[in-house]
Amino acid sequence: MALIIGEDCTNCDVCLPECPNEAITDGSDVDSDIYYIHSDLCTECVGAFDEPQCVEVCPVECIVPDPDHEESREELQAKYDAIHNS
Repeated sequence: MALIIGEDCTNCDVCLPECPNEAITDGSDVDSDIYYIHSDLCTECVGAFDEPQCVEVCPVECIVPDPDHEESREELQAKYDAIHNS
């Protein structure tokens, strides 16, 4: 399941460099006032870390699972492999 950033985001920028897939943007590319996670690139850090790094560093705990993008651990691993082996 990909993650999403909720409206409580303070745009503190700590999550951006933590993503191994570069799935997080400042939101300007999707007309958002807060940071944004691209679901096609988010693997919840499966393949790189044991826990989602953005969730670990978020000071306001606004990063949660996206119910619209449910994926198994195997699917997330396959997505990670495709991103990093292309």
